[in-house]
Amino acid sequence: MKAVEIRDSIYWVGAIDWAVRDFHGYVTPRGTTYNNYLLLDDEITLIDTVKHDFADATLRCIGNLIDPSKIKNVVINHIENDHASSLDRIMELAPGATIFISEKGKRGLDRFFDTSRWKIRIVKTGDTLKTGRLTLQFIETPMLHWPDSMMTYIAEEKILFSQDAFGQHIAAAERYDDEYIKSVSVEDLDDAVIEYYANILMPFGGLIRRKIEEIVKLGLEIEMIAPDHGIIWRKDPRRVLQMYNDMAIGKADLSVAIIYDTMWHSTEEMTIPIAAGIRDAGVEVNVIKLRATPNSIAIKEFWRSRGSLIGSPTLNNLMFPSIAEFLYHVRGLRPTNRIISGFGSYGWGGGALKEILAEGQKMGLEVVEPGIHLAYRPSRSDEEDCFEFGKNFAAQVKAYHEKF
Repeated sequence: MKAVEIRDSIYWVGAIDWAVRDFHGYVTPRGTTYNNYLLLDDEITLIDTVKHDFADATLRCIGNLIDPSKIKNVVINHIENDHASSLDRIMELAPGATIFISEKGKRGLDRFFDTSRWKIRIVKTGDTLKTGRLTLQFIETPMLHWPDSMMTYIAEEKILFSQDAFGQHIAAAERYDDEYIKSVSVEDLDDAVIEYYANILMPFGGLIRRKIEEIVKLGLEIEMIAPDHGIIWRKDPRRVLQMYNDMAIGKADLSVAIIYDTMWHSTEEMTIPIAAGIRDAGVEVNVIKLRATPNSIAIKEFWRSRGSLIGSPTLNNLMFPSIAEFLYHVRGLRPTNRIISGFGSYGWGGGALKEILAEGQKMGLEVVEPGIHLAYRPSRSDEEDCFEFGKNFAAQVKAYHEKF
């Protein structure tokens, strides 16, 4: 891949990972990119690096523009491996370069590399770096999504380098939002944004909201947002800012996600009349079988929907393992403003439904009790009960949704 000039003398010099399908446990069916950026100014400056496997790719891009030894400054917005693990390769070629990084970033960098021979300058919000024509302004964004995280803004070009925020896991020949929308669709791009937020940034909604407010108060004019993954926002960067703000305050679709697993299909058979009852109440429903769907997709649908029904057979008086894993993962993401209930089947003793409802309580969600469960397989009467359960749950989702 060749370097791409995204603004006057500012180049994308990243790498495309077409093949990656597992990103630290997060399924990435679209692949991803590792974006970093080279500023050709009086002081040549590199913003972020790439995953170590792709160091040669970024060095080729850089080498087609300048001799890498001429790099004067390296800005590390985020020390996670996919953005900083090729830093040693850069510093081998540009040993005189100064690294600009947050204080917590420096601490982490010391754990990854021997930094004793590197020149490092710790920066905080409001600090600047003048590279010639351009002025880089640093904005600390701790826990978006690591403690070290920061962003870099260039006023002269009205561009925000946002590290992981506003990114997506998309591998594409297109570099910009308008190109991707024309080639694929706006719906696919939005879906990738939501999936990324739900699986990575959901726990930090309050921080995100406050940081967006801070950016607004700083009066930054933003014409382009350049994240470290996926598509660069040049057509309408304010749109993704609004999407993040909406997600940060817990906005959701008026819909229900039925997320379940099954042993002998009894719990699966319950989903059919339950979903029919939800639809009969005029609410959209999406049915997801966990062992047929990656957790990251199920989490996205859980987050997208105002209501969720979790279905599980009872195994050894407990939830089915795939359901337990899913709910444990969701609890760590700390969802807000959601309503849930449960359903399931059992043989000689229940237990799964009680655990599902207890997990909802632990998360602080609105929990509709008692849910519904049945012995062995659903009878005709059970199917009617399931239909009414779905219809009643949809009505409660509607009422809850009106609060937001």
